[in-house]
Order: sequence, then structure tokens, then C-alpha cells
Amino acid sequence: PYPDQALVHVHADAGELGRVYRPTIAINASPAAFVEAFAKRKPAAKPAWAADIEKAHTAYLEWSTPPQTGPGPVQMGPIIEHLGRILPEDAILTNGAGNYATWVHRFYRNRRFGTQAAPTSGSMGYGTPAAVAAKSLFPDRTVVAFAGDGCFLMNGQEFATAVQYDLPIVVIVVNNGIYGTIRMHQEREYPSRVVATELRNPDFAALARAYGGHGETVEKTADFAPAFERARASGKPAIVEIKLDPEAITPTRT
Repeated sequence: PYPDQALVHVHADAGELGRVYRPTIAINASPAAFVEAFAKRKPAAKPAWAADIEKAHTAYLEWSTPPQTGPGPVQMGPIIEHLGRILPEDAILTNGAGNYATWVHRFYRNRRFGTQAAPTSGSMGYGTPAAVAAKSLFPDRTVVAFAGDGCFLMNGQEFATAVQYDLPIVVIVVNNGIYGTIRMHQEREYPSRVVATELRNPDFAALARAYGGHGETVEKTADFAPAFERARASGKPAIVEIKLDPEAITPTRT
């Protein structure tokens, strides 16, 4: 605890109370007995901290509500909201590294443990092979991978593994034609020195079909929902390519 922070220490062994920290209140009780007694306690009608909690909750709801408009004809906000409505609670979402992952981490509500697989080290290319592994381990669960275009090109060949072993994952390729995160830093720190961040990409939907999977291309927000449903209904590994404006570099900035 901080030096000026109140500390309530509950322990079944009286000898432990105050041994390491000096508590404001020391309670000699077992955890079960303490919780049972505490649950019977009547709280104040309006605790002093209630306003702070309400303010923090309101701020969180505002922060976690995706914007509905931005550059270009495809809006990631409504897409993430749609996925949140239709995917089952035990669906597994995977992603690699890139600004596109901000949309997933900030706005998709994971409702159970064990439903997100993402790299803690910021490694690109993680999402597709992670989805292959997840579907192999949990064949009865829906598995959706998010990948940027540059991210997919790192390990996208693992889509062939999904086809070979009949693992019907859906890979959402967010294609903005650039290494978005690197480009963002270049333009912010060295605006006259943008270099080596533009990509010449394949037709990702056609690539999926060439592998033996299902492919869809989304160029308008309204096209995403039916494209995603066709991908799921195909029963094959699928790629849904989203053509995102490169100016939509983050949920709040261009």
C-alpha cells in the first residue's frame, strides 16, 4: 500500500497481523468468516466514493464505445459492434500486432476467460497461426483471427494448414495498404522521411480461394455482415478482406 493509504488486514493467524505492514484496521478472522460477516453489513445509502465510481464508469463506457464515422467507406466501429452482437460468448478471437488490433482490444467485449489470444511482445503475424491452433484444440468453438495486411503477409501461409486439416477459421484481414503503426510513427516523428511502409498486396479473397478456402472482399461497411455470414456458412477456412482507408490509422486520429 501507499504510505497514506488505509489498509485493512484480515488474517486467521493473529501473529500475522501487522507483521509486514502496519494496518489501519487489523481483523483476526478466517477469510470465509470475514466475507460472511461483511456481506451482512449494511452499506451507507450513498457512500462518499459513489460519485467517483459513477464518473469512472461513465468515462469507461464513453471510451469503450466505438466511433461510427471516420475516413473512408468502411468503418471499423460498426463492424466490431456487429461481431460483439453475433459471436457466441465462447468465441475465440486472435490477432497479431498493429494499430488495427486497437479496435479489437478496446471495443470488443470478451465475456469469458480463454477467449482472446494475442501477443504480449507485439509480434506481427501471430493471429493467423494462433487461430489455426485454437481451432485445432477447440473444434466446436468459433475462431476469428484479425490480421493487418502486413501482419498477414508475415505468416499468412498458415492458412494452408487450416485448409489441409479442415479447420474453418475466419481471418479478417484489415487491409490499409501500409505498415500502419510504423507509418504512424514516421509521419509523427519524421514527416518528411516516410520510407518502406507502403505495401503492394495480393487479392486476399482470391488468395483464400486459391488455397481452397472461401474469400470475401468488403469495400463498404454494410457489406461486412453478409460477407462474414457467408464466410461462416461456407464451412471452410475463410478470409474476409476489409479495404480500410489508410487515414483511419487509429479509432480517434488520422
